[in-house]
Amino acid sequence: MLAKHSSPLGLFVALALFVLAATPARAALPGAVDGQPLPSLAPMLERVTPAVVNVNTKARVRVRNPYFDDPFFRRFFDLPSVPQERIEQSLGSGVIVDAERGLVLTNNHVVEHADEIQVTLFDGRTLDAELVGADPDTDVAVIRVQADDLIALPLADSDALKVGDFVVAVGNPFGLGQTVTSGIVSALGRSGLKGLGFQNFIQTDASINPGNSGGALVDLSGGLVGINSAIFSPSGGNVGIGFAIPSTLARNVMEQLLSYGEVRRGNLGVQAQDLSPDLARALGLAQSRGAVVTQVLSGSAADKAGIEAGDVITRVAGKPVRSASELENIEGLLPLEESLSVELLRDGEPLRRSVSLKATVTQRIDATTLDPRMGGATLAELPLNLRQRGVSGVQILDVVEDSRAAANGLQAGDLIVGVNRFEVANLVQLQSLVERSSQSRLLLTVYRGRRAYLVPMR
Repeated sequence: MLAKHSSPLGLFVALALFVLAATPARAALPGAVDGQPLPSLAPMLERVTPAVVNVNTKARVRVRNPYFDDPFFRRFFDLPSVPQERIEQSLGSGVIVDAERGLVLTNNHVVEHADEIQVTLFDGRTLDAELVGADPDTDVAVIRVQADDLIALPLADSDALKVGDFVVAVGNPFGLGQTVTSGIVSALGRSGLKGLGFQNFIQTDASINPGNSGGALVDLSGGLVGINSAIFSPSGGNVGIGFAIPSTLARNVMEQLLSYGEVRRGNLGVQAQDLSPDLARALGLAQSRGAVVTQVLSGSAADKAGIEAGDVITRVAGKPVRSASELENIEGLLPLEESLSVELLRDGEPLRRSVSLKATVTQRIDATTLDPRMGGATLAELPLNLRQRGVSGVQILDVVEDSRAAANGLQAGDLIVGVNRFEVANLVQLQSLVERSSQSRLLLTVYRGRRAYLVPMR
C-alpha cells in the first residue's frame, strides 16, 4: 500500500515500477512466426561477399614548380633538377567475375591514371593487380589478379529486372570495409545524367556512397545484376538515388576489352543537333523533340540507308530520341551489324529506314608523326564523358618510358588543350597548330587532374 504522504513524483515512480513488474520483458525478435523462419539475406550474402573486393590505387603525379625551370634558382637554392612527385591514393570496390582467370570488374574512374593497383580480398589477402582494359565512356574497367581459391560471382541477366525488384549493394564505402545495403530497383534505363558517358543505368535506393564505386548490385538470388557506379547527391552523401551499370552492358564491355583491348561501337555516320522550338518552326514541325541531321558522312550506314541532312530522327530501335546527345547515347549502346529501325521526319512526313551500325574504333595517332619533340606519346580524341562536360582537347593515352615525350614532362592521362596559347578542340586542330609551329617553339597547355600547366617541348 502506498504511503499516505507520498509526493506526486514518488507516486509516479511507484506506479511505473508496478507496471513494469507486471509487463513481461520483451526479448529480441523470435526465430520463427507460425512455424516459419523469419526471412534473412544472410545465406545469400555468405555466397556473395567473398567475391566483392576492395580496390586501392596509387598514382604518381608530377608537381611542376616554375622555379625549377629557371637554372639560376636551381643553382642558387640548390634545388633538385628532377621533377618532384606526389602520390595520390583512391579507394573503391570490385567484383570477381572469373575465378579461374582472376578477372575483376570495377569502374574506370576507380583505376583511371593508376600506377599501382592492389586488391584486398574478403579473407584479408592483398594482391597486386594489373589493368586488362578500361572503357571511360561506360565507366567499366577490367583488372586481373593471380591467386588460388578465388570466389566469383555469376553474372545475372539485368534485362530481366523490373522496377520494384529487391536488390542489395555490396562495397567499401568511405574505406570502412565491406558493407551491405538493401533497397529496390527504382528505375531502369536511366540516362541524361551529365558527364557520365553512355548511359543505361539501373537506379536504386540501396545506399551507395563514395567507395562503393565498382561494387556489386545483386538480386535476391545472389546474381550480379549491376556494377555500382554513381550517385545523385547535392551534398555528396547518399540521398537514396544511386546508379549501377547493368550486368549485360558490363559483360559486353568486358568481352570486347578481352578480345580487342578496346570497345568497338556502332555509328550511324551522322552529325546532329537538338531540335529547338525555333528550328522546329523553321522546319514546319509541330513537335520540338528530336535530333536534326546536319551532316551525313559519305559511305556511312546512314548514307547507305538514305538518311539526309535536314531529317529529324525521332526513334532508333524503338527508343525515343529527344536530343542529339540522346542519339549519341543510343548509338553507343546498340549492337553492331544488326538491322535497326530508324524513324524520322522529312518535310514533316514520317519515314522509316533500316540501318546496320558500322563499327568505329577510337582514332589513335603516334605523336611522333606530328612533332619529334612529342615522340613516344599516343594521342586520341576525348571520350564521350569528358565531351559531355564541355571539355575539349586531346587525350594522351600512353607515354613510353624514357621517350622524348616523357623527358618533356608528358604523362598518360594528360589532356592537351592548347598549342602556343591557341585552343585545341580535337586531333585535326592539334595537327594543324603543331604544323604551323614546326619551325618555332612548341608550348603545350596541359590539364593534369584539376590543374593546368604550360609544358615547353624541347
